[in-house]
Amino acid sequence: MPIQYKGIAAEHTAVRERVGLFDVSHMGELHVTGPGALAAVDSLITNDLSKAENGQAVYTCCCNAQGTILDDLIVYRRGDNDVLVVCNASNRPKIAAHFREALAGRVEYRDESDETALIAVQGPRALELLRLVGSSVDPSQLKSFRFAEGSLADVKVTIARTGYTGEDGVELFCPNAGAARVFSALLDAGAPLGVEPIGLGARDTLRLEARLSLYGNEIDETTNPLEAGLGWVVKLDKPSGFLGREALLKVKAEGITRTIVGFEMVGRGIARHGYPLLDSGGATIGLCTSGGPSPTLGKSIGLGYLPLGLSAIGTSFLVDCRGKSIEAKVVKPPFYKRKPSAGIA
Repeated sequence: MPIQYKGIAAEHTAVRERVGLFDVSHMGELHVTGPGALAAVDSLITNDLSKAENGQAVYTCCCNAQGTILDDLIVYRRGDNDVLVVCNASNRPKIAAHFREALAGRVEYRDESDETALIAVQGPRALELLRLVGSSVDPSQLKSFRFAEGSLADVKVTIARTGYTGEDGVELFCPNAGAARVFSALLDAGAPLGVEPIGLGARDTLRLEARLSLYGNEIDETTNPLEAGLGWVVKLDKPSGFLGREALLKVKAEGITRTIVGFEMVGRGIARHGYPLLDSGGATIGLCTSGGPSPTLGKSIGLGYLPLGLSAIGTSFLVDCRGKSIEAKVVKPPFYKRKPSAGIA
């Protein structure tokens, strides 16, 4: 997947206004099957997979014993004894080894990443494109984070109502051998809709506007889900428990000292990953985790960690932009929220 095809701004706009295709086959796919598969996976994630239905996916964190984040995952409940775990490409070796070791002797485990392609179809015309290309599953009948088995361009696919852009759309899992056929069919059928292939650059600007975390930026092994704004995927009371639960119970009891915030620049400047966040006296109080110009909003935006007492909406602070202190203010995320589209959201 290249950084860009025609340009980040143009590709970003294509997804916001029409439809874009992402080849995200670099993601990792770990398949867990057999009696006890559901409980085994549930013991390694913060969300509660037992409350999902077959055909439903959950977004979750995978923590270590210290309660910090090894990766954020989407876990697909394919059946009572059949679970698919999708992890970030950069974390695949770590997460594959983590699951392999934790599940050894309990269930069947297989890393299917090298055999599986993943294509994201995102944008307000994404579902229209799926119908044009002859999907055997009507994606408008899938609720958010539901999935179904079907076919597209004579290739067997799993169609999931998921994505990483803040737009409606689907993600398509298929065998590597059929990936080029599916991608080409989508490009050809989508020409009248203005479809474009999308690179990593626009994928980043799209997810930033939607305030979606990126591993290595907002979350990593130095952050816990509660301070990262992901407390909603941490089910501390789930009966099965999970690795890291005790550490997170302690964090909750003691209270977090910092939290992730969304902000926009007030002065002329662009916040970037790694830039220090300063108080009015110039002392460092936090760190920008992601930032840049927003193609949709026409302003510079960012995410970063600030002390809890300085995280309220409207709070002003400074960003050290290569030696220049530029004013910014905390705003309520997400920066961009799509309009409801046709079909089941």
